[in-house]
Amino acid sequence: MTEPNVSEPIDPRSADRHRAKMAKRKVVQDAEVAGKTVEKGLLIVHTGPGKGKSTAAFGLALRMLGYGRSVGVVQFIKGAWHTGEKDAFAAFGERVQWHTMGEGFTWETQDLARDMAAAGRAFDKARELMADERLSLVVLDELNIALRYEYLDLDEVVAALQARRPALHVVVTGRNAKPQMLAAADLVTEMTLVKHHFAAGVKAQAGIEF
Repeated sequence: MTEPNVSEPIDPRSADRHRAKMAKRKVVQDAEVAGKTVEKGLLIVHTGPGKGKSTAAFGLALRMLGYGRSVGVVQFIKGAWHTGEKDAFAAFGERVQWHTMGEGFTWETQDLARDMAAAGRAFDKARELMADERLSLVVLDELNIALRYEYLDLDEVVAALQARRPALHVVVTGRNAKPQMLAAADLVTEMTLVKHHFAAGVKAQAGIEF
């Protein structure tokens, strides 16, 4: 039977050097944090070819709910898909306003007028949610896709986002975010694709993709 590895005792001089280094780092970090005094609603964009854009947005929604606040969700592209996150958020009752307004991706509908009409209805709902003072966060899921295919007027959308209530946080998801959207955002995260199981023939699975 192999004996478990036992770490070598830390040299006191190494411990002292580490403590001094971390103390200096703490002074710098605390000063940086103390210098940030602005509090405002953020426009957050999750884009890029990697997986996890919507998932990260729903994580923020869950965090808001953890603080007792209310959130709204508008899905611009996803249609009648059954998703685990929608079921999970239903447990919060009226604190979550969830609206799936899309009819699927453009290659599924193959009808430009229909897709544009659905996107228009979705953005009308987004405006309604952004005006609802009970909501602290609004997730506009796959809005970037609707803008990429020009289902909506980009300038009008960006102007509406910039004119939102000062304290409201909005998260916009979807790959290929337009430069105007990136410029308007306070926080942009690009998900980078390094490796994806689809390439190995693994299908979309409940709890992972939906």
